Amino acid sequence: MTGASPIRTIESAADIAEGMAHLRRVEPRFAQVEACCGPPPLRRHADGFGALMRAIVSQQLSVAAADAVCRRLEAAGFTRPDAILAANEAALRAAGLSRQKIAYLRDLAAAGIDWEGLRTLPDEAVIARLTAVRGVGRWTAEIYLMFSLGRTDAFAAADLALQEAARMLFGLAERPREKALRALAAPWAPWRAVAARALWQWYRHARGREGVTGGAPG
Repeated sequence: MTGASPIRTIESAADIAEGMAHLRRVEPRFAQVEACCGPPPLRRHADGFGALMRAIVSQQLSVAAADAVCRRLEAAGFTRPDAILAANEAALRAAGLSRQKIAYLRDLAAAGIDWEGLRTLPDEAVIARLTAVRGVGRWTAEIYLMFSLGRTDAFAAADLALQEAARMLFGLAERPREKALRALAAPWAPWRAVAARALWQWYRHARGREGVTGGAPG
């Protein structure tokens, strides 16, 4: 009987290069993306409460709008669970949060998540723990897995920009929905997080705008 497989994470440009080499072998169109756009960026961020708070703030907002709200929250000192719980609604709304997102962030602040413990859990266990919090759906949890925990095979298939990038790259008649995109991406394992970075690059190249936009509700 063997133990659990070790958790592999993306930590450097060398990891991105290894992932792209795999993707070029299983799907030659990723070579086209790399030739056009260069290697995908690392895009690693710190994990913890602040990272998931930002993911919730970003839901259904453009990158620019989400950045503006996050800057106001930071300037007001609303970056820790205790600060969110102690703040009154008027102050949080002044930072740009809707009443719904205030409720979500308060639930997150009160959830008592063991952020360090998440680093050692399998992807699906992380998703289950995070989505137990109101306002955190699979898309939000997968974005956290990809960019905060650096998991190599996380893939936010509900993201609208990823779906549109796949439509353009693969010449599909219509934008694939989440289930269809997961099926399309299955052969790209165990490097689907690198594939997502490449597809977001392709989206920006083809559409001239930022790729990660809170593509699906939390």
